[in-house]
Amino acid sequence: LRIPMNPTHRPWLARVLQAAAVYNIVWGIWQVLAPASFFELLGLPTPNYAMIWQGMGMVIGVYGLAYFWASYNYIRHWPIVAVGLLGKLFGPAGYVMGVLQGTAPVEFGYTLLTNDLLWWVPFILMLNDARKAGFPLR
Repeated sequence: LRIPMNPTHRPWLARVLQAAAVYNIVWGIWQVLAPASFFELLGLPTPNYAMIWQGMGMVIGVYGLAYFWASYNYIRHWPIVAVGLLGKLFGPAGYVMGVLQGTAPVEFGYTLLTNDLLWWVPFILMLNDARKAGFPLR
């Protein structure tokens, strides 16, 4: 994989974005193919509508594809990184709201570590690099 260079581009961040891509694709495939397994792993009741969880898995997997494409030049493709970061911020916010309202199981918090929190710093660094480059769109 050849990553185009930009004065503010850091190859290690592109590799992190590739790791996020692989993680999301694997997570998404897992949820689509075995939607009950996550709940069983946490000892939670299986939801009645597996297709909702499978739909979420599909979206997460598609994010992974976008991250992979963006990794070739995360500065030029900063909007993909920005949308990814928003998801990684809003997901935990929704979780906290759900726990406070009593509608989300506390056990779901484990997923925040690897699905969201782990990626905050690198995604912010990528967006900062794009900001330094003037947020190019071409």
